[in-house]
Amino acid sequence: MTLAQLKLILRRELRRMWVRAAIYCALAIVTALVGALVKTWIPEALAGRIGADSVGNLLGILAASMLAVSTFSLSTMVSAYGSASTNATPRAARLLIADSSAQGALATFIGAFLFSVVGLIALSTGIYGDSGRVVLFAATVLVIVLITLTLLRWIEQLSSFGRVGATINLVEDVTRRAVQRYLDDPHLGAAPSPGVPDDAVRIDTREIGYIEHVDIALLAELAAEHDGEIHVAALPGVFATPGRALVATRGLPATEAVTRRVRSAFTISDERSFEQDPRFGFVVLAEIGSRALSPGINDAGTAIDIIGTATRLLCEWARETSAEARAEIRHARVFVPVVTVDDVFGDVVVPIARDGASVVEIAIRLQKGLAAIAACGNPDFAAAARHHAGLAMARAMAALDFEPDREVLRRTVIEAGGLVDGHCG
Repeated sequence: MTLAQLKLILRRELRRMWVRAAIYCALAIVTALVGALVKTWIPEALAGRIGADSVGNLLGILAASMLAVSTFSLSTMVSAYGSASTNATPRAARLLIADSSAQGALATFIGAFLFSVVGLIALSTGIYGDSGRVVLFAATVLVIVLITLTLLRWIEQLSSFGRVGATINLVEDVTRRAVQRYLDDPHLGAAPSPGVPDDAVRIDTREIGYIEHVDIALLAELAAEHDGEIHVAALPGVFATPGRALVATRGLPATEAVTRRVRSAFTISDERSFEQDPRFGFVVLAEIGSRALSPGINDAGTAIDIIGTATRLLCEWARETSAEARAEIRHARVFVPVVTVDDVFGDVVVPIARDGASVVEIAIRLQKGLAAIAACGNPDFAAAARHHAGLAMARAMAALDFEPDREVLRRTVIEAGGLVDGHCG
């Protein structure tokens, strides 16, 4: 396992809820016991003057209340996860589970409960003395202040936690970060791919799953050892299967050792992630939009919100026309292709255009969004927008039975910039 893969695993584990809760609990235990360690430096007369004898009552109240608050918060979070999975998509629920604010709130409550329990146990054993009680009293006051601030933030977050609108905002934020990471380094530090040579040797995988991460540094090291070159054929997000090439090598020996090292550079998982996959966020947005347009939910407003979100993200991407020139080539022997713009449009535009073809509001908003993307000044995005606007227009004209709706759509297309023939269909 390489260093890059270890970092990937560490980042993934640190986003788990139990890790943050365990860290907070460890800090709570240390804080509760620190009074016994520093009591020799605290004057004993100070305890009576500040009322440190009441610390036991405070800890008892804190323990009882934090247990109830922790239980309530956990049940609320579980309900929010279920709501997001049902009303949005299970892929978006993963973002809620990894939300740092929610994890921090729950970990704070559990840590405060454990602090109270450990403090009460230590008090009953008499290890503090009058001087240690002063430290425990001060720590208890600080914990109460921390709980109060956390509760205020948590109450505000509960008003939207798990709601479809808030979930869409989470997906938008994580997609924007993924797109920005891609724009900053579109070839993952490798060179732009000129295309796979005909005489290259292709290497596939024995595993089945989604490519989550590609260790370009490991591939570059392997290519340098044999004075060859490696062409990456499967980007993060691709569903890898035996028979589908991961890379194509040139100048490398076709040995089992080389094949094993090439395969070890690819982290394959059961699910896609946002780490090196800028397309995944658009897939999740499309899933939310498609579910909103299903007959059981029939929420055109959410689908319109998704179109607006996708338009905003694609326009931001389209304006970054100099990203290719800024990219630094750190591994000249490895070649990585870019994400195809048309594929990104297909991820988010096609599902909504298909599922919302019979809803005139969706068809109109989609044409306006595509026209806005085409106007951003990027030729590749403009060409993809025109292509998908034509497909969306054809779908809508075939699905709309009411002639006035068809006429409104034609007129909207013309007013939006005429990406397609407004009289088609």
